[in-house]
Amino acid sequence: MNNLFLRIQKKKKQLDQLRPIPTVVLEKLKKQLALEWTYNSNAIEGNTLTLQETRLVLEEGMTIKGKPLREHFEAKNHENAIQYLEKIIQQNFKCTESHIFEIHKLVLDGIEEEFAGRYRDGQVRIIGANFIPPAGHKVPDLMTEFVKKVTIQQKRGNFLSLATFAHHRFVWIHPFFDGNGRTARLFMNLLLMKEGYPPAIILKNDRKKYYDALNQANKENYEKLTLLIGQAIERSLDIYISAFSTHSNEEYISLSQIAPHTPYSAEYLGFLARKGFINAYKQGRNWVSNLQSVQEYINRNSSSH
Repeated sequence: MNNLFLRIQKKKKQLDQLRPIPTVVLEKLKKQLALEWTYNSNAIEGNTLTLQETRLVLEEGMTIKGKPLREHFEAKNHENAIQYLEKIIQQNFKCTESHIFEIHKLVLDGIEEEFAGRYRDGQVRIIGANFIPPAGHKVPDLMTEFVKKVTIQQKRGNFLSLATFAHHRFVWIHPFFDGNGRTARLFMNLLLMKEGYPPAIILKNDRKKYYDALNQANKENYEKLTLLIGQAIERSLDIYISAFSTHSNEEYISLSQIAPHTPYSAEYLGFLARKGFINAYKQGRNWVSNLQSVQEYINRNSSSH
């Protein structure tokens, strides 16, 4: 885990050194990641629009035949919520409950207006979760305490710990009747983006792993959730750096292409990638990495013996 944290810090510095980033390039990349973020976050919650259909809804204003109107609203609402995050970041905001209300309002706009931007006042249960969220009457005090703790953690400067805490605690409190997952991921990324990080996108393909990590965190074991979020941050950093850097010599290729040049099989490299031991990220269902990262792991491993 420490290797992952150090790699992220190094890449964040590398990204900062590439600034100022050309506006045209930056806007194109932000648009690309916003589409991917919207698709994956909604798909995790059961939205059936494909990535291509989501793009058509957002960019062309199309209505997809056979898909519920609610799913179209979810796509457009999520895009609007991302735009809100970018707007308040530019205003050098300080985190408040009003920001959470506004994000949630945007997520449920035109879908469940009566619940949008309002804490729940009743009990809820989460299918597949290993806990029951707090009673509705406790939510306002818990959320006030939550925002205070987030503010304290922001001052400590450990971005990965902050993101993990904020995401899990929000989901655990489950402050709204609907839209909690999307709002939690948006709020987590608001905190990351405020610190200059690109958004961490939890992939639909990692849905089972993601829910398992949240259930582990409910037992106060945060390792899996921290790893998942850390890998998502590193993946976005890699995408940004490769897009902005004209002198990068790190080519990302499949693990099966890398394996013949190492003492390891592609399966073992996959294990190292999942555990965060090597610099790798997912493209679709497959992990990609580069020879330099694997060689660094080999060097570290051999020097420890």
